[in-house]
Amino acid sequence: MIFEKLPNHIKQALIITVIISITAGGLVGGIVGILLAGYSSKNLWPYVSDSLGLNDQISDFNQNGQNIINQAVVEDSAATQVVEQASGAVVSIIVTQDLSEFYNKTGPMYLFYSMPPTGKQEIGGGSGFIITTDGMIVTNRHVVDNNNAEYTVVLNDGTQYEAQVLARDDLNDIAIIKIEADNLPILDLGDSNYIKTGQTVIAIGNSLGEYRNTVTKGVISGINRRVVAGDSVGFSEVIEEAVQTDAAINSGNSGGPLIDLFGKVIGVNTAVSRQGQLIGFAIPINSVKSVIDSVREYGRIVRPFLGVRYVLLNEEIAKANNIIDISYGALIVRGEIWTDLAIVPGSPANKAGIVENDIILEINGEKITQENGLAKIIAKYKPNDTVRLKVYHKGEEKEVEAVLVERE
Repeated sequence: MIFEKLPNHIKQALIITVIISITAGGLVGGIVGILLAGYSSKNLWPYVSDSLGLNDQISDFNQNGQNIINQAVVEDSAATQVVEQASGAVVSIIVTQDLSEFYNKTGPMYLFYSMPPTGKQEIGGGSGFIITTDGMIVTNRHVVDNNNAEYTVVLNDGTQYEAQVLARDDLNDIAIIKIEADNLPILDLGDSNYIKTGQTVIAIGNSLGEYRNTVTKGVISGINRRVVAGDSVGFSEVIEEAVQTDAAINSGNSGGPLIDLFGKVIGVNTAVSRQGQLIGFAIPINSVKSVIDSVREYGRIVRPFLGVRYVLLNEEIAKANNIIDISYGALIVRGEIWTDLAIVPGSPANKAGIVENDIILEINGEKITQENGLAKIIAKYKPNDTVRLKVYHKGEEKEVEAVLVERE
């Protein structure tokens, strides 16, 4: 090898040079390593990540990941806080009746029982929520529609009170009941005009009449739904402008509140579709407020009455009836049977000269549309209020005045 042929003094010089280089390199490397170890990765990382082009990606990852975690924590915290605050004002309603009296009246029903039921027994139940500290409660009418039954309200802590039915709404599935108590927790009423599809909501109620204050959570699936709701004995009614939700609503939830994440009641749970999954409906709370105010002021439900039968006009109905110029408003029509008159004789509409096939376009300047129907607008007024109607009559627009009366 070349190294072996070199003179001895040159070999020694090369060996010494290599040893010094290795030693010096080790010392310098150690010192630099110590210095870098003492310098935080937080301060060092920007230089490395910038040179690799990773800094923005990792920053976005950390920020988005943290945002997702924060969002989940905030939403769960809001939901649990709402439930904790609201549960005390949500009640269960137990319906009992003396069945011996019932079966004595029905007579032939004895044929189905060897020993017919006797005495007071529980025959149904539902939910409700307290709106005044002295015990006024909102629920569904169908929960308390039996005049021969007795109603017991059970608070979340198990305390029971006898309840009196103050009013049943013939137009909406709403009733107001009362218990004799003081200093009760209450729920605040929100504004259902501002709810949005996709908004998180919470339903609380006496599910299946057995599981008191059951909580379900979901979103608003739709608004302004027109729903035909029926009960187990064949009765049905139309719910205008219903709020649809996928928060599970079960039998026994009827009358319970639908609550937003601010703890405000935005609807009264009332119906569920049995043809699909997680399709429930609530009456918007703004439709209930007038009922509450009326019962507070008059002790009963007082509604203004115009006296017309109508359908809300849209492009499809207008086209089918050869109406060219107008595609909104309330088209005055008669019902399917001859007794269902378009105009109630002697009603405010009749006195104002409105006739069948007229189209009421506006009330006091407020346009009648699919989203803002005639009934919704009229509900804002009181009996004896005078309203100005813009009417499309035989191809021309005119204005008339009508003095509303109390609906009998």
